[in-house]
Amino acid sequence: MILTVTLNPSLDRTVELGAALRRGAVQRAAGARQDAGGKGVNISRALRASGTPTLAVLPADPGDPLLAELDAAGVPHESVPAGAPVRSNVTITEPDGTTTKLNAPGTPLTAQRLEELAALLVRHGAGASWIVLAGSLPPGAEPGTYAQLVRRVRAALGEHAPRIAVDTSGPALAGATADDDALPDLIKPNGEELAELVGRGDGEALEADPARAAAVAAALVGRGLGAVLTTLGAGGAVLTTAAGSWHAVHAPVAVRSTVGAGDSSLAGYLLAHERGDDPAGCLRQAVASGTAAAALPGTRVPALSGTTPEAVAVRELAPQDAAG
Repeated sequence: MILTVTLNPSLDRTVELGAALRRGAVQRAAGARQDAGGKGVNISRALRASGTPTLAVLPADPGDPLLAELDAAGVPHESVPAGAPVRSNVTITEPDGTTTKLNAPGTPLTAQRLEELAALLVRHGAGASWIVLAGSLPPGAEPGTYAQLVRRVRAALGEHAPRIAVDTSGPALAGATADDDALPDLIKPNGEELAELVGRGDGEALEADPARAAAVAAALVGRGLGAVLTTLGAGGAVLTTAAGSWHAVHAPVAVRSTVGAGDSSLAGYLLAHERGDDPAGCLRQAVASGTAAAALPGTRVPALSGTTPEAVAVRELAPQDAAG
């Protein structure tokens, strides 16, 4: 089983336009949908769609529409009270794939609620293969919140602790990787997030140069972080581990919405890892899943059966290439 943790979940409302967005004008939507959202929730939805056992852990009051959406999707979940309705995010997609997101801040998470969530992780963690800590932190949360959860799980479960993946950005990602004694087994930044994490400030350069992205990620792995899965948009993704680095790219597809594509990439990696794929195979499935998500409307997530890993080209990066 794979546990996902979403500290700042959302109801994602997606509006699909039939023409380019015109600011200040009235436009008729070509379609609209609502999905349970937040990175961890999206990952659990993708895992569930592919038949892999998962449990989504999150703050939400009983009766919240988000929980109803999870029930309708058949996603198992456990929640602690949030004290307020789950936030709503709005995504606008245009015919050329341009995506505009309007994200609400969310509800602050008290220390007591965070402790209750940590207790859920400890309770279910011994029977899990992975815990995924994903998404933005709620207002007022300390940047080291994810590291705090990592320490709590590992201290309580010891050798029975599952692997831990972190998918977040900004101060939350910096906080999750600041303590060498609480480093996760996997992080999944995009090029911009990786550049910000290491103080390079040039995300576009990393996205355009897989070898440079691998070199930056290798420095993090050298500190003890297990692996770095760096998504590069249309440029595919790079996986860096202690054993080496690989770059993968999918054949071009028509993009409908990039929302949730990174979450599906991480879900694809985890699904491949669960079935015993080697690093290159895990990367191949990650790129296939992320690409399939980008071809779907809104925040829909693909099942494995809807992905095309055979359309993904993978190459190992030579050590001198990854060294930049």
